[in-house]
Amino acid sequence: MIAWWVAAAWAGTCTVFDGADAVYTPEGPRSGVTVVVADGRFAAVGQVAVERVGAEARWSGRTCGWVDARGRQLTPGLIEANGQIGLLELDLEPATHDDDGGGDPIRAALRVADSYDPDSVVVDIQRVAGVTAEVTHPSGGLVSGQAAFVQLWGDTQAEAVVAPSVAMDVQLRSSPSRAQDWSDLAALLDDAAFYRAQRPAYERGATRELSANRLDLEALIPVLERRVPLVVGVDRAPDIEALLRFQRQYGVRLVLRGGAEAWRWAAALATAQIPVIVDPTVVGPGSVDQIAGRADNAALLSAAGVPVVISTFGTHNARNLRQYAGNAWRAGLDHDAAVRAITQAPADAFGLSDRGRIAVGAVADLVLWNGDPLELSTWATAVWVGGAATPLVSRQTLLRDRYRTLPGTPAPPLSLPK
Repeated sequence: MIAWWVAAAWAGTCTVFDGADAVYTPEGPRSGVTVVVADGRFAAVGQVAVERVGAEARWSGRTCGWVDARGRQLTPGLIEANGQIGLLELDLEPATHDDDGGGDPIRAALRVADSYDPDSVVVDIQRVAGVTAEVTHPSGGLVSGQAAFVQLWGDTQAEAVVAPSVAMDVQLRSSPSRAQDWSDLAALLDDAAFYRAQRPAYERGATRELSANRLDLEALIPVLERRVPLVVGVDRAPDIEALLRFQRQYGVRLVLRGGAEAWRWAAALATAQIPVIVDPTVVGPGSVDQIAGRADNAALLSAAGVPVVISTFGTHNARNLRQYAGNAWRAGLDHDAAVRAITQAPADAFGLSDRGRIAVGAVADLVLWNGDPLELSTWATAVWVGGAATPLVSRQTLLRDRYRTLPGTPAPPLSLPK
């Protein structure tokens, strides 16, 4: 472990970062910037009066840890917007799946936060690669349940779950027909609005039969009131057109997940300000729903003014998130926009305005890189979550270190008989 990281490992009270080649702020990358973290949040960003005292620093009358960030770049912690970290351990072992509630296609009351496992070995593997948070989603059914925003650090659910309900997940094609899915979803929202207006009568049993139970209808009220978005997974251009029509009819907040053909509706999505979670590696006919996928999908959406979020659409390999953003950059997305798409943009899409940015008052999730974070040869040299330095240790690194050197390997050269 290198010395400057040890100096930063103060008890989350105060740390000064100085000399980074680039600091990724909401205004764009800046150089010559000093960043101060105090009590878990960014306290100062810019030209800050700091006095260096040996391996420490004095700022605003406080003694702080000092991080010499010269030759490195500082970004907010990366946020995976669409995965099942903490819900899914082994793909082929059903006992380790907590993402699918099963049964009834309407599961709005289901909260995956109640199943989140902060001890999952998947958590550390992603965090050491700079991913400090995730929106972890349910799956299955028409309305799968409530997604949670979790930070990838903490021993308990209380420590790791930042917000237990940041979105309501919808999966089209739960029935044989997309038209039936839209009809069922419309009926469900109508019933939720009816229930909200007629609670006393409903409790007396004096209303018509509704399409969901009381707990599910209660869970949908924040969607009607635009406090949380519906996350709807669609790729085809006709489905995106139907999604836009649905949004105009019901006025709910939406997040489009997938959107392989979203570039065809970029202007309308920009007007509606619907964030789109994209996979930049979907090119060409990845499936019958993705026939018109394009490498420059993210670039075209961003140019039109659509809030673009980049995701790996995976759980075990969320650690590759910056490589996906790098692919979008290669295909024409602005470099700064590509970084925002894996930091600030996912936080904003899910209503976490104090995450995903290096700005005064925001939660101090940040990563120090040994180069451009979108370059394949770069890696995270230190990671902080909530202002606390976290160890760069995972099950993979422990196995690597355990078996890197074994007695008798490499084997000595053979001694041939004379």
